[in-house]
Amino acid sequence: MEEILLVGGNASDDVVRVGSTVRKPWTAATPSVLAYMHAVREAGVDVPAVHGRDAQGRQMTEFIPGGLAMDSEPLSLSELCRVGRIVRAIHDASAAYKPDSEATWSALIPAPGAELICHNDLAPWNLIIGERWVFIDWDAAAPSTRLWDLAYAAQTFTLNDASADPRVAARALAAFIDGYGADDELRAALPVTMWQRTAAMHELLKNSHVSGIEPWATMFTSGHGDHWLSVTQFVRNNEPVWAEAVQIAR
Repeated sequence: MEEILLVGGNASDDVVRVGSTVRKPWTAATPSVLAYMHAVREAGVDVPAVHGRDAQGRQMTEFIPGGLAMDSEPLSLSELCRVGRIVRAIHDASAAYKPDSEATWSALIPAPGAELICHNDLAPWNLIIGERWVFIDWDAAAPSTRLWDLAYAAQTFTLNDASADPRVAARALAAFIDGYGADDELRAALPVTMWQRTAAMHELLKNSHVSGIEPWATMFTSGHGDHWLSVTQFVRNNEPVWAEAVQIAR
């Protein structure tokens, strides 16, 4: 069967489509990641189906038709609310999942805790929009916290343009968090955690550039470093705006 190279990602090499499946290199973390994906899917969340390992030793998951959210028109407030609900469903399913004691993960950015297993890259470049809205690319899944993962998702979907009007971005953020159904504790912690998580992404790129670790080193010098620095400043400088936006209406 024909293999079609899938392009557009920054951190995965040799990703191909074969029929209705996606094939990627098998890593030490792959068995744990696929088990986690299967458990989340069994809990009723729409994630790519897991098909195991092919004859060439590659991981096989379901190919999801559609386009990436990052390539679509800006999401409406109702659509951002929908994405927030999807993130919440993933977190709730993850909270009930207990990985094997021997599970192996590949975490790129240190998490502040190990409350549950998280996708760790719930972002517009990993959300397929079509007949189904499905998050793909689960390879960075690892222990983290609900807040840390939510902060990244909320920031990437609503506060990832440093040139945006903060008041407009705040409305988008509020829709996302309302869709998630965040409680008072999460909402209170979110504004500061968003810029901390964004800064951690910039640190990953900068440190990788210093150490020569690819593909992050090249990403740092090809525009990603500047982007994450400017976004970190945008998210941090407007922290009071976000704090007001995510308060539960009384």
